[in-house]
Amino acid sequence: MKKLNIHCLQHVSYEGLGSIEKWISKNNYNLTYTHFYKNETLPNLENIDFIIVMGGPMSIHDEEDFLWLKAEKEFVKSAIQQNKKVIGICMGAQLISHVLGGTVSINKDKEIGWFSIQVADQNIPILKNVPSVLNVFHWHGETFTIPENAVRLFESEGCKNQGFLLNNTVLGLQFHFEVTPETMTEMVLAGKEELIENKYVQSSDDILKQTQFIEQNNAIMADFLDFVMNV
Repeated sequence: MKKLNIHCLQHVSYEGLGSIEKWISKNNYNLTYTHFYKNETLPNLENIDFIIVMGGPMSIHDEEDFLWLKAEKEFVKSAIQQNKKVIGICMGAQLISHVLGGTVSINKDKEIGWFSIQVADQNIPILKNVPSVLNVFHWHGETFTIPENAVRLFESEGCKNQGFLLNNTVLGLQFHFEVTPETMTEMVLAGKEELIENKYVQSSDDILKQTQFIEQNNAIMADFLDFVMNV
């Protein structure tokens, strides 16, 4: 039986796979990376079954500053067209929305920290075991529109579009189900200049002490990965 090949597109050193790496290891899948911050090149899509697009502090519009963005967008769009399984997290979700014809723009408010989201419709199969309201870790200043023919999964008080699913195989999440105590600490250390407290931005201390939600978030992330994998 062919072993599944998962490829991760990582934009900065401090936004890695988190709990997703444990899921990949548990299922004994192959894992490869393109680390754009190391100027690594993209692989041949023919050898890839599943792509995971991670987040980063840059905007998907910053092609002049990050020359790899254009090639990454073409790579992700081609993967979707070839019916590969694709998951995007935070900026990764924005990038997927963009290549599917959606719009990525500045959100009214930044969301940084642990804030609640609401399930858009519990009748959507991927959401059947997800609580109607739950706390998740956010770190974004931009937002995406829901791509054509995709379903909206989540919303929050600070940001209407928090997730989408297209054809059960393309998933975008604006927040971080995958975060672990270690990856959360790395993100806070790297982005501490952004932590100017307001309605939807918490202090580093407030963020780092809220570890009680992580186990539930990681379990939902694993369930979502299983759902997409088994379609």
